[in-house]
Amino acid sequence: MCMSIFSALVKADKAADRPAPPAGFSKLTSSEAEKAVSGNLCRCTGYRPIVDACKSFAADVDLEDLGLNCFWKKGDEPADVSKLPGYDSGAVCTFPEFLKSEIKSSVEQVNGAPVPVSDDGWYRPKSIDELHRLFQSESFDENSVKIVASNTGSGVYKDQDLHDKYIDIKEVPELSVINRSNKGVELGSVVSISKAIEVLSDGNVVFEKIADHLNKVASPFVRNTATIGGNIIMAQRLQFPSDIVTVLLAAGTTVTIQVVSKRLCLTLEEFLQQPPCDSRTLLLSIFIPYWSSDGITFETFRAAPRPLGNAVAYVNSAFLARTSVDAASRDHLIEDTCLVFGAYGTDHAIRASKVEDYLKGKTVSSTVILEAVRLLKATVKPSEGTTHPEYRISLAVSFLFTFLSSLVNNESTKVNGPNGSCSNGATNGALEHSPEKHLKFDSNDLPIRSRQEIFLTDEYKPVGKPIKKAGAEIQASGEAVYVDDIPAPKDCLYGAFIYSTHPHAHVKAINFKSSLASQKVITVITAKDIPSGGQNIGSTFPMMGDEALFADPVTEFAGQNIGVIAETQKYAYMAAKQAIIEYSTENLQPPILTIEDAIQRNSYFQVPPFLAPKPVGDYNKGMAEADQKILSAEVKLESQYYFYMETQVALAIPDEDNCITIYSSTQIPEVTQNVVAKCLGIPFHNVRLISRRVGGGFGGKAMKAIHVACACAVAAFKLRRPVRMYLDRKTDMIMAGGRHPMKVKYSVGFKSDGKITALHIDLGINAGISPDVSPMLPPAIIGALKKYNWGNLAFDTKVCKTNVSSKSAMRGPGDVQGSFIAEAIIEHVASALSVDTNTIRRKNLHDFESLVVFFEDAAGEASTYSLVTMFDKLASSPEYQRRAAMVEHFNRSNKWKKRGISCVPITYEVNLRPTPGKVSIMNDGSIVVEVGGVEIGQGLWTKVKQMTAFGLGQLCPDGGESLLDKVRVIQADTLSMIQGGFTGGSTTSETSCEAVRQSCVALVERLKPIKENLEAEAGTVEWSSLIAQASMASVNLSAHAYWTPDPTFRSYLNYGAGISEVPLIQTA
Repeated sequence: MCMSIFSALVKADKAADRPAPPAGFSKLTSSEAEKAVSGNLCRCTGYRPIVDACKSFAADVDLEDLGLNCFWKKGDEPADVSKLPGYDSGAVCTFPEFLKSEIKSSVEQVNGAPVPVSDDGWYRPKSIDELHRLFQSESFDENSVKIVASNTGSGVYKDQDLHDKYIDIKEVPELSVINRSNKGVELGSVVSISKAIEVLSDGNVVFEKIADHLNKVASPFVRNTATIGGNIIMAQRLQFPSDIVTVLLAAGTTVTIQVVSKRLCLTLEEFLQQPPCDSRTLLLSIFIPYWSSDGITFETFRAAPRPLGNAVAYVNSAFLARTSVDAASRDHLIEDTCLVFGAYGTDHAIRASKVEDYLKGKTVSSTVILEAVRLLKATVKPSEGTTHPEYRISLAVSFLFTFLSSLVNNESTKVNGPNGSCSNGATNGALEHSPEKHLKFDSNDLPIRSRQEIFLTDEYKPVGKPIKKAGAEIQASGEAVYVDDIPAPKDCLYGAFIYSTHPHAHVKAINFKSSLASQKVITVITAKDIPSGGQNIGSTFPMMGDEALFADPVTEFAGQNIGVIAETQKYAYMAAKQAIIEYSTENLQPPILTIEDAIQRNSYFQVPPFLAPKPVGDYNKGMAEADQKILSAEVKLESQYYFYMETQVALAIPDEDNCITIYSSTQIPEVTQNVVAKCLGIPFHNVRLISRRVGGGFGGKAMKAIHVACACAVAAFKLRRPVRMYLDRKTDMIMAGGRHPMKVKYSVGFKSDGKITALHIDLGINAGISPDVSPMLPPAIIGALKKYNWGNLAFDTKVCKTNVSSKSAMRGPGDVQGSFIAEAIIEHVASALSVDTNTIRRKNLHDFESLVVFFEDAAGEASTYSLVTMFDKLASSPEYQRRAAMVEHFNRSNKWKKRGISCVPITYEVNLRPTPGKVSIMNDGSIVVEVGGVEIGQGLWTKVKQMTAFGLGQLCPDGGESLLDKVRVIQADTLSMIQGGFTGGSTTSETSCEAVRQSCVALVERLKPIKENLEAEAGTVEWSSLIAQASMASVNLSAHAYWTPDPTFRSYLNYGAGISEVPLIQTA
């Protein structure tokens, strides 16, 4: 993100046609800042403040709208750019000139050779002839040489084997040409996508629309590097679902290729239809013909998980039509057309020839459109195995329908036109209240808005005060050390998992293909390598159950570990791909893959009695009181991957005396330490597990992180060498498990006024192969459901054991699903009664009496129940009413595109856990703090620092604010901080802070007498003087606390309400 915004700043400030910005700002606009980081993923809750920080550079930004609370107090202090870190475009550090000179000199020296090659195996030909000499040389082996221009394709298609030579073709001048003429534009194959966008943006309507669509491909920094030709070659050779190919095909593009010494000019369609080209086939250039604007209509469409950046389309399409107007009827006659569809589950983009032939010579009418749609449905057929095939077909139909509708001249037949479609991937949005203006805006230009109300008090300062996040500088600059950043110890080896591709089978043998990568394999670690006395255990949770580390001898799910060790991480990844596993299913039952399979075969995990949720009231009585009923309705919820930035990683270093030190990216250091010790068959005190910080967790760095730590430990123990494993993204996604899929059937009774009297839930949860934390899901799901007063609540929950990777805790596990189920039921009731959903929500919110019935002791005091007030304030707010009115108007005005808005309450039960904390004051007055919690990006260290300053503040004249810079929170270490527990459940920061506060209380009691004596002698006492005197007096300057919750107050309720607005495309 830093690189993206830096690039945007440099580009904007170089623009000579823009006015000079105010002091402290750049020429960048807020919209440009937002788009600059749009292709970046931020899986945590930090995306909006990151965008705010990026927008703070913009000349047109309103600083009051930004959430930069650590620079001024909102409402009390004016937002002033001088309070932000200074920005001066002339002082921005770029790549040093002396390094540029050195690189240029070394490249020129290398290129002076007859066949340019560097010591690292990189060839850099300077002409086509030179390239062909390389092709014809003995050193060229198609299997060991890779031809690259920018190599961004490796982000999509990982190398399956090693390459000992690389040929970089980016410096071949013939491949970088850009020629404009009255016939069209020729682009060399290594011209970057960004450069192509720049060239095409200054052209006719067709060129501009191509450029606009290309702006939605990948992300800015990928477009800046990736080549137009590389994208086309990936589409032709590897069936990459390219947007670029689709739009260029519709524009009548031709390509020039060279095969050996022969040059061929082909249409792009002909090129795509050829067999996949080999590595000796060179794409030289593409030519996009010039289209006059007379009678030409050109539109492009795409639907993707995200509108901008880093999202492959579900379907993309581009349509070009030449039309004329009948002089008499004024109807549009289609003279010729090109209709292209791609990414729907086909080898490459295709022309819908039958539809084109049918439309040629036709006057556009509703009858013609419907017949064209019928023909298209027979043409667009996703291949077997394509996800969401019906959805993709409906998208293709909708795109064609929208395009053809825009050509209809008869207003009684015409349907909305481009304004009601997804033209160019756009979704309409709103910037102003005027509905007319509202319909003209593209939601891609709709700014992300931050609205915050901050209430501050000095009673507990600096606790709760907005301050800079601890470690922000080193994280933003890339200097923060994560597990994979730790320098490799001497003789370090690297591991990658070989995993099962069969859900239930005997593993008969593991062999490797004959390849360069397989030659790098040192040994394969399996269950047989677990030390004597150890257990084949990869994860466990107290009182829940275990999961095996390695498949032995039967693999129980696709993705189960088998394991491999190699020399480097790259070799390990590739060597794992060379593995050939021999399976047998003899005498084994078919795998259980779904909730339905598990129910049919009675395959369940038991929920311990202490976790089983309790029903409320009498369901049958409640249904008897109902005026209306909805019976056996169904909700299905699928899984979801964590997508933390840092994948699973661990480093194991064997030590003396049968000990081992493990650096792990984990949310549960203590449990991980215990499982590793059990796996190795050694005492817990022989395992030291350290976790400094985690690069994103969301629950995925809990149970799943243990497998990687155990695998590294077993390998390190056997080989007596350090072993590191850092899973590649694909392996991580296959093995991580993710959120629990669920199948829910519900029956609900309600009065005619919308008051619900009874609800019954049949809940099936796909837990996967092991219990993991799945038995904890039912109480969480039912607890989230209880945010509404259902009158009487009954349920039947089944935690299903299946042959899939075990599902685990994921960001509000159970609570997210429970809240979704509750809202689905509420909306169903509202629909049945034809009333506004908020009316049903409000009518069924708890009063305090019903809250106590549903939540018992967790309900707390009546004065703390704020959900009704909160919901009423939000639902009646002018902003929500305005947005709701705009949505309603938009939906009336658009047939094929809609917007949705919702106002949703939530109740979250916080369960407190015992937590340790330790505060130590050094002789110079600096402070070291240890807690059981792990910093995973949630700001735990920042809050702990604030609490430390507050706890010791009564020893300082300023209340402790001066101590903030003296506090350092250090890494979690299982041999230093015992009973550290786990980080999760949105409670760790709170409980860690309380343990730290108690430690500070003990220190204050020891230091206060010394402070009073010094004050009596000298008046005001500086912190450093106090600590120096205490040290000389042999006062214990370290205090440890183990906080445990009051038995009468182990849980409480948090309340919230939120509004979300989303665009929707209605498919045919």
